[in-house]
Amino acid sequence: MTEQRWIWGAGLATIAGDGTVLDTWFPAPAAGRAPADANASGLEASAGPDPRRDVTVEVVVVEIDLDEAPQSTSDAYLRLHALSHLLVAPNDLNLAGVFPHLPNVAWTNAGPVHPEAFARLRPQLQRAGIQLQGLDKFPRLTDYVAPAGVRIADASRVRLGAHLAPGTTVMHEGFVNFNAGTLGASMVEGRISQGVTVGDGSDIGGGASIMGTLSGGGTHRVSIGARTLLGANAGIGISLGDDCIVEAGLYVTAGSKIVLPNEAPLHDGSRPVVKGAQLSGQNGILFRRNSLTGAVEAVRREGVGVTLNEALHA
Repeated sequence: MTEQRWIWGAGLATIAGDGTVLDTWFPAPAAGRAPADANASGLEASAGPDPRRDVTVEVVVVEIDLDEAPQSTSDAYLRLHALSHLLVAPNDLNLAGVFPHLPNVAWTNAGPVHPEAFARLRPQLQRAGIQLQGLDKFPRLTDYVAPAGVRIADASRVRLGAHLAPGTTVMHEGFVNFNAGTLGASMVEGRISQGVTVGDGSDIGGGASIMGTLSGGGTHRVSIGARTLLGANAGIGISLGDDCIVEAGLYVTAGSKIVLPNEAPLHDGSRPVVKGAQLSGQNGILFRRNSLTGAVEAVRREGVGVTLNEALHA
């Protein structure tokens, strides 16, 4: 095992009154093993009890083997931080069994609270101006990491563990899940599900959807290449290569029957038909619906795909 497959960090763990570790914030995780004299200076001032939320904040030093499964809540949070700090790419670390290590948390503007404690302490919390912002296993990315060179219009729609490369713009209706994101400057106006990666210069149109591997989404990890456009309200369950376009409103899955109009006709004069899975990951394809027949078609296209507006990604 090389040290490049290890991540370490000094952080602040929030522990509920019943002993549940609610979260851990790592301000500066780094590659490699934790040094013997791991420095947590500067964090001690933020540690201690917070009776308003019935929590205690403690300083921790954690190191993780990226090839091993998560072992604890702080371990799981360090993995999410490693993704959002761009220390590791989506799908390049072991997240097997991560959900049991991520408790449901009442996320507030004053930090995490145990859901049962929030219900019990609601009157006092409200008098203190502490508001509930969500109940979930995952917090907002921007409560833990401020990714460099990135625009996020609605912080509640990007989870910690999202991997956002510099130059990425996530508009108000865009969503990026954990262990997913962009590998270069991209426009995100649709949904990037868990496990999905989007290449440099690509555009995920408004309302567009990309199948992930959670909740019965199958095992294929969808990827989108460079300079590719997923049109508004379109969707895919297959990978797209470079310089592809999926027409607005069209959903292409692995089982979609797709006509190849540019291919030589068959013996009966009809055009070849393939399943979407056979075209997965190929470059330079326009997926469209024939407005006369209603058939889904895949047409080979020349040249580069979309060009982003540089002013929106500076």
